[in-house]
Amino acid sequence: MPGPFADPNTVNPVLLPDGSAHAGTVFLKPVLDHPRIEVGEYSYASAHHPPDDWAAHLAPYLYPTSPETLRIGRFCQIASGVQFITASANHRHDGISSFPFMIFGGDDPMSRPSMPKPGRDTIIGNDVWIGTGATVLPGAEIGNGVIIGAGAVVSGRVPSYSVVAGNPARVLRFRFDAETIARLERLAWWEWPIETILSAEAEICGGDVDALERRAPRVG
Repeated sequence: MPGPFADPNTVNPVLLPDGSAHAGTVFLKPVLDHPRIEVGEYSYASAHHPPDDWAAHLAPYLYPTSPETLRIGRFCQIASGVQFITASANHRHDGISSFPFMIFGGDDPMSRPSMPKPGRDTIIGNDVWIGTGATVLPGAEIGNGVIIGAGAVVSGRVPSYSVVAGNPARVLRFRFDAETIARLERLAWWEWPIETILSAEAEICGGDVDALERRAPRVG
């Protein structure tokens, strides 16, 4: 019989053969104490050199006073070297110069002409796998079940269950046909109780959507 599944509030959920915890892998929900970041249960990040501050490591330009948010769904997998470049990193670039005069002194920075307008939130769906060294740019909206290749630079809207790679990232293919994607979006397995998810592990990690639908919790 398999051992108990890691509690979503565990900081280091991966155990090494000697029983010690792997410091370089964390469930994000218990380690992110940042007013502008929302993250779902069981989403994890890895780092070859674990940081003291995971929020600053993943989103270095997202400040407690930033107007935008970073929202990450459940069961996301974030590899080492991934960064989310949120909107507070932006410079104004609609005029002649992009130089940020407002950060080098003078009046209230928020009132200065060089201050860019607030940008969009960055939104990561559920069950998204972000490969090593990928960069997610301000305001990106990544759908459910997306796979992002190592080193990709991602912006804009990324459709659910697509595979994207490159700089700039582009859709290489879809993991399933449109009808199957719609069925998977309706199933939203990531919202099921964890016991149901674990009992359906073979179906979730396999390709039989009919079998997964039979596993879905019944409502009413």
